[in-house]
Parts: sequence; structure tokens; C-alpha cells
Amino acid sequence: MPVCSDCLDSIEPLSGPLCAWCGDKLVPQAEDGQICIHCEETGPRFEHAAAFGEYEGALRGLIHLLKYQAVRPAARPLGQGLARAIRSMLLEFDGPCVLVPVPLHRARRRTRGFNQAERIARVALRELRDLPIDFAPKVLVRTRFTESQTGFTREQRRANLRGAFAVRDAARVRGRNILLVDDVLTTGATADECARILMRAGAKQVLVATVARAVSLDGVAAATKTCSVQEPSARETVSV
Repeated sequence: MPVCSDCLDSIEPLSGPLCAWCGDKLVPQAEDGQICIHCEETGPRFEHAAAFGEYEGALRGLIHLLKYQAVRPAARPLGQGLARAIRSMLLEFDGPCVLVPVPLHRARRRTRGFNQAERIARVALRELRDLPIDFAPKVLVRTRFTESQTGFTREQRRANLRGAFAVRDAARVRGRNILLVDDVLTTGATADECARILMRAGAKQVLVATVARAVSLDGVAAATKTCSVQEPSARETVSV
């Protein structure tokens, strides 16, 4: 594994206060159950989002190793982190769930050689064998190639993704709890568009779990959202 043990040990679970809706980090004086100003303005279609750690330092480096340099062993610690984020969300589900990785367009997947969200999800599933999770990597497809969203505003990201996804097999989605997974949640635009399509196909609810979260320390809204998600223990770290 091309990452030193000290770097791996430096990765810590994301801790609060966090937005009870999108999982973004809030200002220190925020309280449990509060939501960020962005969720108050345009609430996402997913029910809740949680991430294992903050998108910085060693965790960011690991994601880049897998995503841009095809260092595939990096998927193991990333998948372990994703598994911990998923376990923290189990109280949100009433019954079994369907795990759906965010898809890549076929052109980008052909260039990269794999979908990092799917690869990380497969590792996470090995850590979660005791749970009733149905893996459905082909249910959601990317129908339109979209340019990189780096540097885009929140609104530009939403516009760029509109109509870029479709559900291939609605029978696997209808009436089911969907757990949408990806490597990183930034503004939430991709997860929101995927959730919109999945809900339109009849999903009961959509929750989002990612390895990392790009945090913004947003101010809090006046509204609150009841949330029973448990944060990962601060003592947990990923291993090789």
C-alpha cells in the first residue's frame, strides 16, 4: 500500500456540529438537529447525507490516488471508511436497503478503467455482510456526459447535471430504501440529482453515504430537522 501508516492513522471521522440534512460542517456554536442555510433555501431530495471524514489531508490524498492515479489498493481503506459512514445511518432505514453507487458516464469509465464509487462500495459491502443490503450497481446510469464541475458554483453544478441520470430498472427501486454512495460529497448537487431521479422512479427514500465531505462551516438556518443518525466514533480510523 503506497501510503504510510502514520498518514492512515491521521484520518479521523468527521465530527459535529453537522447539518442534520446534508451532513456539512456547521459553525461551532450550532446545535444538534440544525440545518445549514443552503438546505433551508433549497432542501435536497435525499433524506440525509453522512460521510466518514473531511475531504482534506491524507483522506483527500487517498481518494486522488484511486481516482486519478488508479492506485487500486487505496480502495480498501476508503471502503472501510464508507462502511463506517453507512453503519452510522442505519437508524434511518425501516427494513433492508438497496445500495446504488453514483455512476460514471461510459466515456469517463472507459478512460479511467473503473468507477471509483462502485469499487469503494464493493469493499464496504464486505465490511457490512451482516446487514440486509442489496447491491445494485447498474440500476442508475449516466446518460449524458458532463464536463468537470471543478470551479462551478452550486447553481452551475445543478444546471450541469440536470437530466444526466436515469433509472434502468425501476422494479429494483420502487418502494425501496435507497442508499446512494460516492467517494466525495461537495455541494451535494450530484447526489441531489440522483435522488431526484430515484424518487421519481418510486424510491421510498434516498440516503447518501460518502467517504469524504468537503466542508464549508456554513451558518445555521432557523429551521431544524429531526435526525437519528449516529456519528462514527472519534476513536475509529481506517486501516490498510
